Amino acid sequence: MAAESPESAASFQPYVPAGTLVPELTVRAVVLGALLGIVFGAVTVYLALRAGLTVSASIPVAVLSISIFKWLGRSTILENNIVQTTGSAGESIAAGVVFTLPALIFLGFSLGVTDIPRVLLLALVGSILGVLFMIPLRHQLNVAEHGTLSYPEGTACADVLIAGEKGGSFAGKVFAGFGLGLVYKFMNEALLFWRPRPIYQPGWFPGATIAADVTPEYLGVGYIIGPRTAGMIFAGGVLSWLVTIPMIKFFGSGLTAPIFPGTVPIREMDSFAIWNAYIRPIGAGAVSMAGLFTLSRTLPTIVRALKSTVAQLRKGKAAESEAVAAIRTERELPGTVIFGGALAMILIVWAVLAFRVNPGVSGNFLASILVVVFGFLFVTVSARIVGLIGASANPISGMTIATLMLTALLFVAAGWTSGAYPAVALSVGGIVCIAAAVGGATSQSLKTGFLVGATPRSAEISMIVGALTSVLVVGFTLVLLNRAYTRVVPQSIANVELTSEMRLVGDMVHEGKSYQLINVIGSHAIPDGRYLYDPATKRIDFQQRVGIGSERLPAPQAVLMSTVINGILRQSLPWGLVLLGVFIVVVMELCGVRSLAFAVGSYLPIATTAPIFCGGVVSWLLQKVTKRQEGEVSSGALFAAGLIAGGSIGGLILAAIVGFELEQKMAIGTKYWPGLSNSSLLGLLVFVAMASALFVVGRKKLD
Repeated sequence: MAAESPESAASFQPYVPAGTLVPELTVRAVVLGALLGIVFGAVTVYLALRAGLTVSASIPVAVLSISIFKWLGRSTILENNIVQTTGSAGESIAAGVVFTLPALIFLGFSLGVTDIPRVLLLALVGSILGVLFMIPLRHQLNVAEHGTLSYPEGTACADVLIAGEKGGSFAGKVFAGFGLGLVYKFMNEALLFWRPRPIYQPGWFPGATIAADVTPEYLGVGYIIGPRTAGMIFAGGVLSWLVTIPMIKFFGSGLTAPIFPGTVPIREMDSFAIWNAYIRPIGAGAVSMAGLFTLSRTLPTIVRALKSTVAQLRKGKAAESEAVAAIRTERELPGTVIFGGALAMILIVWAVLAFRVNPGVSGNFLASILVVVFGFLFVTVSARIVGLIGASANPISGMTIATLMLTALLFVAAGWTSGAYPAVALSVGGIVCIAAAVGGATSQSLKTGFLVGATPRSAEISMIVGALTSVLVVGFTLVLLNRAYTRVVPQSIANVELTSEMRLVGDMVHEGKSYQLINVIGSHAIPDGRYLYDPATKRIDFQQRVGIGSERLPAPQAVLMSTVINGILRQSLPWGLVLLGVFIVVVMELCGVRSLAFAVGSYLPIATTAPIFCGGVVSWLLQKVTKRQEGEVSSGALFAAGLIAGGSIGGLILAAIVGFELEQKMAIGTKYWPGLSNSSLLGLLVFVAMASALFVVGRKKLD
């Protein structure tokens, strides 16, 4: 197996020798990979908006490729490698997009159908730069440091491909999980046969809340990330929902005036209102600080990677090319493609900013240069981190926070703090985030290819093709979900004078009356959000509750990015709360605990972290029973991947149902048996049954 390869790169022999020619970059492999990339790209958009988490798609795509090609006819291991390389592009692009670009909403900008081309272009630029910047790093990271960088997920994917080539059959586990996840999701959240979110709020502990979104995708995510990470995420949720919120309720119950950023007295708030007003800024500070701690640990890696890359570029390929020109496993795209492609991407970034985002003002060329500088820096970091811990644990958000902070500080120094400059800063951060995510995924896929004997050039081409196709679905899915869950609700606020904290978004007609749509950020009188404002009467009559950022799609990473930008450019942060989060993370680090997972959990609703923890518990039980190692490819991991895919696809179908306003007609559970449908106990029992199924499947050995 690939995991048992010799430590020396010089003595290593791939599964397919360099001198052997087999079909590799075929049309059917690229097409299948592109289709799977589109599916997993859409799945990742939904999952990242809901949980702020993603998992690597390379192993599920590899398993599906092996099975589909067996139905269609015999395939080669290198064709299956092309499929997983092409398909994994969708997941990494979607992660980069969802972690950043939805923050446009919270900065007061639109994210509608007309904005899809902008999202598409930014995603395209980031993904292409991620692939191109990784190419000069390939030999150093994948070959020269073979045996030093383990690439756990890339090696596991190579094991799957080799097992499939030898006749292993295990796709049934993925399909079984997919079917169960899809059916469960549809019966739960569309038909409402049982309560989607069991909740318990004890009267003897005011402010405390225990809840769980009993969904298959959360269970699967918790299983795959493992018991330690799942436990840390849940611990953060416990701190927020069973310690901090009750403490705020206890000390604030006697106050008659609101405390900023709240706009009503604490005694009139429920747990969810306190979370929205106070816990989210605390969580934003915690995640920001944890991201910086994570990034600081990679500084030696940054220095080493940059030194080796500069040395390699200075040396050039001339001396090496004569010796390796005939070696298939060392052929890759030439430097002219890398530099030409990077230059083209710079021009596209400048054009998008100059003509769509920030027309007619300064800063667009500087932003384009920052994209290249930060992009190459963090692609280098991301590629090496993936080699150490895998793509699923890659701290992309920490790199993005650092990019946003540095960009925003440069903008402040130049006096660029108003107008569209927040969107420009976010565009820089978004492209760098996407480039780092894709660069890490490319590094992982190239390592898998190195182990099985693939041609690097073929893998690099397929990754670019996967990027070109996957970006088409990411923007549409983002806008679809946002529109499906956006609601307009009554909200009466009189005597409203427009201030600098209120940004005019556009005009809107609602219930036959024309309004101005305003976005409020940092006001002491009106909660942050979007409102329908009547300038004639100076009244707010309605609130537009935007889908992304709502309880259904909290988008924690994107909210965090907007918080960072607002805090620096507009000085609108409640710094007292942010610093509480910062020093909570400092305490965790002083205790020797890696804080990123904990910080993310402190920001998310406990209804998200609790079912993820349940998945981690199932994984822990199976480790004890089967004696397997965490991260090992197993029946349970494949079944969990199917649960994630099935639940997420079901979520996209549900979003379409909501968008077409059919949810009331579909909810037959509440119509025919409302008692059972609203029972938290029944919801928990059905979720336990699904977890039990995961445990039973996880005990079985792979064929």
